[in-house]
Amino acid sequence: MKKQPNIAIVGATGLVGSTFLKVLEERDFPFNECYMMASAKSAGTTIPFKGKDYVVEELNESSFDKDIDIALFSAGGATSLKFAPIAAAKGTVVIDNSSAWRMDKDVPLVVPEVNPQDLKKHQGIIANPNCSTIQAVVALKPLHDQYGIKRIVYSTYQAVSGSGLKGIKDLENGQKGENTPLAYPHPIYNNCLPHIDVFTENGYTKEEMKMIHETHKIMGDYTMAITATTVRVPVYDCHSESINVELHKEFELEEVMALYQRAEGLVLEDDPSTNTYPLARNAAGTDMVYVGRIRRDFSIENGLNLWVVADNIRKGAATNAVQIAERLLSMED
Repeated sequence: MKKQPNIAIVGATGLVGSTFLKVLEERDFPFNECYMMASAKSAGTTIPFKGKDYVVEELNESSFDKDIDIALFSAGGATSLKFAPIAAAKGTVVIDNSSAWRMDKDVPLVVPEVNPQDLKKHQGIIANPNCSTIQAVVALKPLHDQYGIKRIVYSTYQAVSGSGLKGIKDLENGQKGENTPLAYPHPIYNNCLPHIDVFTENGYTKEEMKMIHETHKIMGDYTMAITATTVRVPVYDCHSESINVELHKEFELEEVMALYQRAEGLVLEDDPSTNTYPLARNAAGTDMVYVGRIRRDFSIENGLNLWVVADNIRKGAATNAVQIAERLLSMED
């Protein structure tokens, strides 16, 4: 791959698409040509990026006839199912933010701090995991490497931006006293909804099942027992997660703290004496995963509790995808 690849942003006018551009610019990602693509409705609009105005093209079957090395997709599952194979067949490496390819056995599901080695297996499409899974596995990876994980209990508190612009609008409208939701079955303002995505036959939501299946795949360990409850909360940005972990080996809290102090992509914020722990309002707009409230779970052997927070649109989507692209370039060195 070229050291300055030609790139495309598919879904460039959306919430994650615009964040792709922000992150690419902030991280000074090297590229030669850049193509902005979106639906017919958005075609023709202009997007400023790195001192230049780009006209948005309509995504179609011939969009990847150009020489495009990497395409960052965030345009929904149906679009990815149709156009990612077309792009890959033309020699473009697709990094897809939808759920369309995540559980495909031939498509690597990658968080660069956790399983970068899986990038070598790609056949033209790489899946970006679910936002709530990304931050969780960044925090769990050091524990699994050191002690082995036997069981995980996820409880999430997820921001409305995870539902896109409609979710944000629902919270804004609720604050104005308008309680006819666009994104949710109930008003989100002054409320918590234990319902993210649709319910499945087993009583879990798709979001909960995503966290279970994606954790197994990313960590490469299907022996871990995992359960999840995912909740939408009236917060604009950043997902917060309570993670209860049962480890195979004994541990000391000091060892765990030391692991987190040197782990890639993590910031340790844990000092009860000063009320220091990860907060959504502090994590917003950043690319790190924050971990704190680390304490032993005395109810089980080798049990540990964590509080994990990250910006779901940045690390949970756009930044993770850009980090994958950066790894692809470094693999060529």
